[in-house]
Amino acid sequence: MSTPHNRAEMGEIAKTVLMPGDPLRAKFIAETFLKDPVQFNNVRGMLGFTGTYNGKKVSVMGSGMGIPSISIYAYELYKFYGVETIVRIGSAGAYTKELAIYDVVNVSGAYSESSFAKFQSGDEEKTQLPTPEVREQLSRAAEKLGIPLREGKVFSSDTFYFEENMLPQNMKIAQENNLLAAEMESFGLFHTAKVCGKKAGCLLTISDNLVTHEETTHEERQKKLVDMMKIALEAACE
Repeated sequence: MSTPHNRAEMGEIAKTVLMPGDPLRAKFIAETFLKDPVQFNNVRGMLGFTGTYNGKKVSVMGSGMGIPSISIYAYELYKFYGVETIVRIGSAGAYTKELAIYDVVNVSGAYSESSFAKFQSGDEEKTQLPTPEVREQLSRAAEKLGIPLREGKVFSSDTFYFEENMLPQNMKIAQENNLLAAEMESFGLFHTAKVCGKKAGCLLTISDNLVTHEETTHEERQKKLVDMMKIALEAACE
């Protein structure tokens, strides 16, 4: 069996999938943490791998960038491959100086101005939520590993590059809705999980700060995202 975006056969993908945006980061996770990883997908360069972590079968697959992209891959995993849980592991830009570079956030809700949920299922809620069970698993895993974890809502934006005159409106949305950081995918994942009757969670590592203007390089992010990866893998083994 295959889909338009995934060549895997049934049984090649685990019940739990970790989903970074970058397919090369999925490859890094598989090669660094999983035992005997096997690649199950390369359609459109969106790499997916399955292996074991502490004896538990786990898969990792890229999602691409933005709500539409992650929603396509998540829907196919949930609907056609029997996946039960997807945990997004990505980066985000902080809206508050209280969040330091490389802090890890366990997302409690994703606010968006996107029309995706409305046109996908008629859902007009502007905030989509993770599965409480998954969110709690991630918190327990972080505590077990001794890794500090922040919790809060984020802004899932459709826009990465926006004109400077729109910055005040962007910050106003963040303040009015008590949003800690900005990213581009979790709203789509949470809604897709809800529609499919499945589970989802999201961990984000702060890669830049929109208030202090601190930034990280791609190479730094690759190394410093390891804490987030370890939390997600530990939670997947519960």
